[in-house]
Order: sequence, then C-alpha cells, then structure tokens
Amino acid sequence: MTPAINLAKKLKLNYQIHEYEHYPSAESYGLEAADKLGLPAEQVFKTLVVETESAKLAVAVLPVVDTLNFKKMAKALGCKKVQMADPKVVERSSGYVLGGVSPLGQKKRLPTVIHDSAQALETIHVSGGRRGLEIELPPQQLADTLSAKFADITD
Repeated sequence: MTPAINLAKKLKLNYQIHEYEHYPSAESYGLEAADKLGLPAEQVFKTLVVETESAKLAVAVLPVVDTLNFKKMAKALGCKKVQMADPKVVERSSGYVLGGVSPLGQKKRLPTVIHDSAQALETIHVSGGRRGLEIELPPQQLADTLSAKFADITD
C-alpha cells in the first residue's frame, strides 16, 4: 500500500479505497478518476504543491474542475505570492509521482489549504498516492488530520 493508505489505516480514518485502471495518455488525471469512478467532478479533488516567495512549500487541495488562484492561495497562507512548485521538488518533498500526489502521507508535513466547497460535501475523493488509486473520506476528517484550513482558493 501507499503511505497515504497506511496513514489512513494507522489513524483509523473513516475512508474507502477506490481503484481504477489509469491510462498514461489521460490529459487530466483528476477528470479521468471522476469519469472512471462515475463521480461528479466536483467531488474529486486534486493535490497541488505551491512554493511561496520565501521558498516554502504548501499544499492546495481543490476540485479537479477548478483552477488554483495564486492570489487567493497566498492570502490563505498569509504570504505575498505563490507559484507552482518545481515538479522534481514536489516529488522529492511528497514522496509521490505527479498525478499521484496525495495530501495524506507526504514525506514532509506542509501547510495545507482545502477549497471551501469541500465543506458542503459528505465525502471527497483525493489521490491515494498513485495514479489509479483514490481515497474517499469526509472533508473535515481530512482537514483535522492535516491541520488544514478551508478557504476559497480557486478562480
């Protein structure tokens, strides 16, 4: 299993695992997950890693149909600006490959912001730590586990 699944088990989170056959040619891993699992795309969340102006990393968890707003993310983190982190830095700091980055079980615990639309949902789906693997869990439980905050971070 992945570090994300191992953490969910260890903490006895209320979660379910969903697997699907991933196609490397998929343009959007998140939309592929929603389609293959028969879920509304608003319930499937992607995990993005950003870098602040002081070179610190942070995690954004947002619906796969949305685009991260850098100004809103910076405001949520209490900094001036953010940008997408370098993919190699993301893989090194998280321990996951791009397209399989989970907010759970990362090598380094990073400040995390979850899009506030998650609060209206009973459960959300996030990457389970590899492409083709999703974890479904209540958004508040994810936030509590990660000491994350909810905020509007999309366009």
